[in-house]
Amino acid sequence: MAPRELDVEREGEELDALNGEHLLGVQVNEPHHYRTRFPGAVRLKAYIFDGLGNYYNKEWDLQEGSGQEFCWYHVELPKGNQKLSQSAQYLIDALCPPLKLQDILSLVSTGPFCGHVDGSLVFRVNSPGPASSKFTFRIAARVTENSVITVSLGRVPRLGFSPVGQSLLSEIPRVESPSGEHKDRSGTVIEEHVLDFLLRMNHSEEADNPVPKSVSNLVVHIIDTHVDHLQDVVTKFEMDLDSVELDLDRGGFALKKQMLDDRRFPKMHLDLQRLLQVLAHGEQVFPRVKEKCSLKDWFASEDINSLEELTGRFKRLKENVGFIANRVTAVQAGLDSWQAEQINRKLYYLSFLSIIFLPLSIITGVFGMNVGGVPWTGQKDPKLMKGFRNVMLLCVAMLVLVLLCFLFSALYTRIDAWRRKGDLKRSLSFNRRFSKRSERAGYLRI
Repeated sequence: MAPRELDVEREGEELDALNGEHLLGVQVNEPHHYRTRFPGAVRLKAYIFDGLGNYYNKEWDLQEGSGQEFCWYHVELPKGNQKLSQSAQYLIDALCPPLKLQDILSLVSTGPFCGHVDGSLVFRVNSPGPASSKFTFRIAARVTENSVITVSLGRVPRLGFSPVGQSLLSEIPRVESPSGEHKDRSGTVIEEHVLDFLLRMNHSEEADNPVPKSVSNLVVHIIDTHVDHLQDVVTKFEMDLDSVELDLDRGGFALKKQMLDDRRFPKMHLDLQRLLQVLAHGEQVFPRVKEKCSLKDWFASEDINSLEELTGRFKRLKENVGFIANRVTAVQAGLDSWQAEQINRKLYYLSFLSIIFLPLSIITGVFGMNVGGVPWTGQKDPKLMKGFRNVMLLCVAMLVLVLLCFLFSALYTRIDAWRRKGDLKRSLSFNRRFSKRSERAGYLRI
């Protein structure tokens, strides 16, 4: 893993610790008597919001809020090689009761979905790829008037909340010196690759997330972080592609041969197709989420506009992924042409060797003939003197026949063009004679 990814992941883990995240089966004082099959398999987060910009950690009891208060329960499924049935068992262990099997299956199933299940709005964008792949995204939500339950595959960056004072960007940093020497200056030291990573991101870090004041704010926040997560992956992918292109420009024969043997760019193209599938699912789901939420009286109109903007971001992100896919195709085409050039060069060497040995094979073939009259062989029998001549004449006749077969199409084209040219000249001369006769008769040419 690259150092920048390690730093971002380490920072996210620290923020999770600050957010009061608790694991299933770790806190023994919570009454989870019905979760006994998979202790510690999933990560659970539970928050309660007072509607005034404050939030608190709460127990995992899956109860809804009252009045202005609303609750948020989040489940992180392990990002491994488990099957969908195993993920469904994890959710059953964590959410049942009070959720029914129909609710749980609607959250864990793959593919796009948006609709009402048991009176609640359920939407999901779950790609059907392998769960261990970093290009497989799954996020689903069950929304009611006073509670939201979300399920994600692995950790989603910037999904939680933390105080702004603990952010890396809350202070003015100083960039690390390339030579490794630091001057005596106040401020947080930020490494150059981390600064480069932050400059390429189109959003701030997780500490700047505003606390939702309503369920509609929370729904927008969940979709926004999902879009940011996709943006992160696309940006990292583009950065990796830039470094690969730079290595190709600087590298030689061994590097290009290694990339061709590893099928580097076909694998990247497959990952891009998975990203395009996820983005296509988002384009299908989130406009429907906006339409269904606009019918709810508790969903704010400002959040409806925010959902519209997020849908536009999805479309632009999909276009960007399409551009990256075209770049990968172009680089792969360049490598293929380079490989074809290497093969042609080797064939040229073989052709050069065949040119050297062709006269020798002709000489050995001629003097290896089992006929009489071969020169410099001492054959003086008059009856056999014409054998060599006849064989040579037969070879010349066959050579002429083969050449005529190869040149027939070119000769036919030349003859046909010459015939057409003659017909055109005759038609032009006839038109000239006819125009002169018309002028003598008093007619004007049009």
